[in-house]
Amino acid sequence: MEVTAIHKDKYTWLAACPVNSVPEDGGACVLLNGQQIALFNFTRRGEWYATTNECPHRQQMALSRGMIGSLGNEPKVACPFHKKTFSLKTGECLNDEGYQITTFPIKVEDGVVYVGV
Repeated sequence: MEVTAIHKDKYTWLAACPVNSVPEDGGACVLLNGQQIALFNFTRRGEWYATTNECPHRQQMALSRGMIGSLGNEPKVACPFHKKTFSLKTGECLNDEGYQITTFPIKVEDGVVYVGV
């Protein structure tokens, strides 16, 4: 998919992929402006999230393949390799305060997922 940009508000919204490219209650990775972004379709919560795809624990591009769930009311993703768990809202590591990931605003319009940069 060709990257298109929409300039609104304080973000530039980049078209990431069609909605059906991201599995329900799962993740997918897209390349936007040379950066791997993990997209999460958290169907059980009716929410979408976007983060960096790199797990900072071992610098592996793997978060899009992690398991999503909730810790209380906090949506989270667990790295599939070493189970570091990150908030999908804030990027905070929930089981090791020494790590953090970047989160991005995300929206869905007309069947397309957009990420704000």
